[in-house]
Amino acid sequence: MGRQRTPKAGVESPSGGSGGPAAGTYEIDTGRAELIPDGDNPNGWLLKLNGVQSSHVDLADPLRLDFEYMRWIMALVQSRWPVPSGGSRDKLRALHLGGAACSMARYLVAVYPESRNVVVEIDAKLAEYVRSWFDLPRAPLLKIRVGEARLVTESLADASRDLIIRDVFAGAFTPKPLTTAEFIGQVRRVLAPGGVYVVNCGDAPALTLARREAATISGAFQHTAAIADPAMLKGRRYGNIIIAGSDSPLGQSPTLPRELLAGAVPAHLWNDSQVRSFGRTAQVLTDKSAP
Repeated sequence: MGRQRTPKAGVESPSGGSGGPAAGTYEIDTGRAELIPDGDNPNGWLLKLNGVQSSHVDLADPLRLDFEYMRWIMALVQSRWPVPSGGSRDKLRALHLGGAACSMARYLVAVYPESRNVVVEIDAKLAEYVRSWFDLPRAPLLKIRVGEARLVTESLADASRDLIIRDVFAGAFTPKPLTTAEFIGQVRRVLAPGGVYVVNCGDAPALTLARREAATISGAFQHTAAIADPAMLKGRRYGNIIIAGSDSPLGQSPTLPRELLAGAVPAHLWNDSQVRSFGRTAQVLTDKSAP
């Protein structure tokens, strides 16, 4: 990680100088990070980046994910790589594009103790803080790589990852270079046979971007699935739609739809035909196309 900077007036230094998290506002390379205690959980911390809620961490329980969309992603992952009652020995190789507090990477380390997680974070200072605050598992279980997500993906070896999760935002939306068919071509190259690509798509009620992402992912993979709550799928609000692609079937577990409906925010699972229908009239995103 980079060398610690002298904090500006009104900005905390990492961990308040005592180790572990400390409430406050922190200068990072891309703006400001704010660390807020969870009033309902003495072990919980909310991380906001430039005023936007980014991550929640429970220091005592990596399996607790307060953000609903993260629970949806992990439910889909576990339906693809089921965990037996005696524990998982899957040596899952996961690439997390978008780091923040590394909540999903912590979760995967807990569920798949043999997994290898690389978290790509563009902000070196934020990565330094997160390591200081949250006592993350160390490499090779969880490694933070500082860099731009597309450039890092393009640098990786063929068939070197089983799972790629894209959770990158600049404000409310994902940067366009991480949504295009050309980028997904790199994702496919890096994924091993049967690997899974999962994106967190944030969109407005018109769902224009979500439809284009569905069309782009459907054009690249043999199988797709999507998860969101009914209000989002009906275009009633801004929110998150999870879209996944693979050359192996997705969402086939009979328990997955029930698990998604049983959450605090009930969600629906769309199968491949529903995802393709959703994106059928939308234009595929390319490096040259309009945003």
